[in-house]
Amino acid sequence: MTVRTCLPWPDKRLRTAAADVTGITDEVRATWTDMIDTMEAMPGVGLAATQIGVMLRLAVVDASSERGRAVRMANPEVLHASIELRDHEEASPNLPGVSAVIKRPRAVTVRFLNEDGVMEDRDFVGLWATSVQHQIDHLAGRMYFDRLGKVKRDMLIRKAKKLGG
Repeated sequence: MTVRTCLPWPDKRLRTAAADVTGITDEVRATWTDMIDTMEAMPGVGLAATQIGVMLRLAVVDASSERGRAVRMANPEVLHASIELRDHEEASPNLPGVSAVIKRPRAVTVRFLNEDGVMEDRDFVGLWATSVQHQIDHLAGRMYFDRLGKVKRDMLIRKAKKLGG
């Protein structure tokens, strides 16, 4: 079990789009395993590789109540999003101690390369959908607070800096 350190905001890698994964290798599988260990240790419901400084389009999501059902994704992309939105309080280990309510589509269909190297389309609903979208944002170099208005975003970042010392 390897729990990786999450990059502290404002590390520039958190603002950098990750590179596409060209194939599922042993290195990719090992990274996914470390990401799941890191996500479980937080505890969280998802993690993008960029959050731990791995600049590849890899994400893991596990919003199950019993845990141990992590979905491993390479190159995830939203194909379809519901019109209906859902509010959820989001946070990030990259900017600890703060959170904000974000509106995102309640359901999404996502295409990704799965752990077997096969392209898969899967529907996610509720917290699963929120987490997948949150991770895809990270892989594009965006943070959840980028979805806030400027005043709320600035307040959140100021609060985080105060908490960080």
